[in-house]
Amino acid sequence: MGRLDQRVVIVTGGGHGIGRAYCLGVAREGARVVTADIVEKAARAVADEITNQGGHALAVHVDVAEEQSAAAMVRAALDRFGTIDVLINNAAFFLRPVPVARRTFDQIPVAEWDRMMAVNLKSVFLCSRAVVPTMKANRRGKIINISSSTVFIGREGFAHYVTSKAGVIGFTRVLARELGEFGITANVVAPGLTRSEDETTDAVRARHEELTRQRCLKRIEVPEDLVGTILFLASSDSDCITGQTILVDGGGSFI
Repeated sequence: MGRLDQRVVIVTGGGHGIGRAYCLGVAREGARVVTADIVEKAARAVADEITNQGGHALAVHVDVAEEQSAAAMVRAALDRFGTIDVLINNAAFFLRPVPVARRTFDQIPVAEWDRMMAVNLKSVFLCSRAVVPTMKANRRGKIINISSSTVFIGREGFAHYVTSKAGVIGFTRVLARELGEFGITANVVAPGLTRSEDETTDAVRARHEELTRQRCLKRIEVPEDLVGTILFLASSDSDCITGQTILVDGGGSFI
């Protein structure tokens, strides 16, 4: 038996990059996986990959920044699997659909700021709110929110991204306080810049090289580097841990 045998896990942004690695990782541990993504084709490809390996998965098209879409994602999961044990709020606006341009804060278009807050922060609120009734009824649940190491270094040129990811940490701490009595934990994983198929420009590759030089571990971070932490937080191994932030960035920064 795997550490997540028969657990139902929703992964938003599960069709690409780090999200895909999370989906495959929890599936290997026996979870039934909801691969949720705004790109339905990508969500289906990951779900098919899991089922072809003998696992159980459901692909769901979702816009996590829209209340009704987030609620529909949860209904689809319940209709298929009957419950929800883990929510991984991974969907983010940064490298997709195209990498966000580096600008000083006063040059960021207001529409881009608003979209960043909607996808990176509002979605965590919406998706968490959608799953909590089921978790409360079960008297257990795991909410894992994805932040970023940029919060701890104040990465210049991305004020809106850093601000949205800092908000994720604050929101998670409130969740931990409000949901603990129901046996629900809420924690944060803060990755460093991680190489995936989204690495499509010279600017992104240059940032990888820059950050690698600054890390204690002199190598590029890849999606699989994060899976172990996700499995720990999703499993019963972390039942007495809540409200915490785990930084996974090769020692590029310290909390």
